[in-house]
Amino acid sequence: MNDEQNPGDAQQPGNEQRPGSGRHSGALPAEAPVPDAAPPPPARSEEEVSGRQRLLAGLWPPRVSRAQLIVALLLFVLGLGLAIQVRSNSDNSALRGARQEDLVRILDELDNRTQRLEDEKQRLDDQRTELENSSDQAEEARKQTLEKERQLGILAGTVAAHGPGITLTISDPAGAVEADMLLDTIQELRAAGAEAIEINGVRVVANTYFSGDGGELRVDSRKIEAPYEFKVIGKPQDLEPALNIPGGVVQTLEKEQATAEVTRADDIVVDALRPAKQPDYARSSSR
Repeated sequence: MNDEQNPGDAQQPGNEQRPGSGRHSGALPAEAPVPDAAPPPPARSEEEVSGRQRLLAGLWPPRVSRAQLIVALLLFVLGLGLAIQVRSNSDNSALRGARQEDLVRILDELDNRTQRLEDEKQRLDDQRTELENSSDQAEEARKQTLEKERQLGILAGTVAAHGPGITLTISDPAGAVEADMLLDTIQELRAAGAEAIEINGVRVVANTYFSGDGGELRVDSRKIEAPYEFKVIGKPQDLEPALNIPGGVVQTLEKEQATAEVTRADDIVVDALRPAKQPDYARSSSR
């Protein structure tokens, strides 16, 4: 019979199509991921710190370690040694640049000083021998006491003196000679064997001092004016070269536009006197 249906054409319960479904129907799209929230901005400090403030905070208070202190101390000692060496070299520069005849003259002066000390030692030895061998030791001791008193009077400036020596005249038209220059002159003369010194009528003794500025100089509070005249008793052959050594008194004065003239003499009179002053506290310790 044609009306019979093919069993394969029969609709099965499991083959029923559901509404809204189809062969090419796609799945629902997945939801897009929500991006994470941005981190909150860092909280700003109440008071911004500038670069200068950070630099100061790093430098102060100083943070010094023990090793750094040791290194700083070593560098300080090294710098001090270098400064002393440079100063020593500058002090000897005058002698380094001196001529051969000037160096010979300086050596001769040193030999003369040594000879004077040897002569003084020999004289004292002779005095001791005379005291030991004299038949009248009391009289000999009295004579030596008077001689020693005369010598001390010359050194103290309480008695006049005369003898060979030099006259030093310093002219200062520019008023550039200072008190320390006159003091250096006195020291140089004493080192050369000066036994009595007088400057512009003022006796120079152990406690003599100079003060004032150029053109207004004073010796022991007594005002003196240029030209400054030194009368010096001593061995002229030692005194004059001592003033003319390289870098000495004469060259120093010439740098200040002053002139120094040295004149030898067989007899120099130093008659400016100083009053004998009784000490207030010192007493003789001899018995």
